[in-house]
Amino acid sequence: MSATSNRYQVSIEADPTLPIIRMTRDFDATPAQLMRAHTDPERFARWVGPNGMQTKILDWDASTGGRWRYVAGRDGEEYGFHGCFHDVGEDRIVQTFTFDGQPDGVALETLRFEDLGDGRTRLHAQSLVDSFEGRDQWLLAEAARNQTAGIGGVAERMKQWFKANF
Repeated sequence: MSATSNRYQVSIEADPTLPIIRMTRDFDATPAQLMRAHTDPERFARWVGPNGMQTKILDWDASTGGRWRYVAGRDGEEYGFHGCFHDVGEDRIVQTFTFDGQPDGVALETLRFEDLGDGRTRLHAQSLVDSFEGRDQWLLAEAARNQTAGIGGVAERMKQWFKANF
């Protein structure tokens, strides 16, 4: 699934030969601002997850070799997530991502921030999941979210957060 406009690019693609999901999204923010939104726990908690979810950071060390854990909740239900930061560079993050409800489904994620100039950045995200079935489940869940939030619903929440904070 993908969508583009003259100014923004949004795409989500599944690799046909590997259980990999590739996402590309453009933001009206500099690479440094986008990096802070992913590494500063207070900023991260404000935009991550679907609208209406509140995020509590339980553990956060956004450095190479560090770890993270947060809980997102709504209407009395909570969902936990955790992982490790394997590499945190100037324009790249490599981390693991695990949903506590599926502890065997660990994804290896790489985020790269491409400077487009004029205060804009293209986020390239790649998630290697444990199986084609896991990949396809993620894509089905993303498609369901997109029916109500548009492609990249979390990215839209992040864009709104940037407008209000930068």
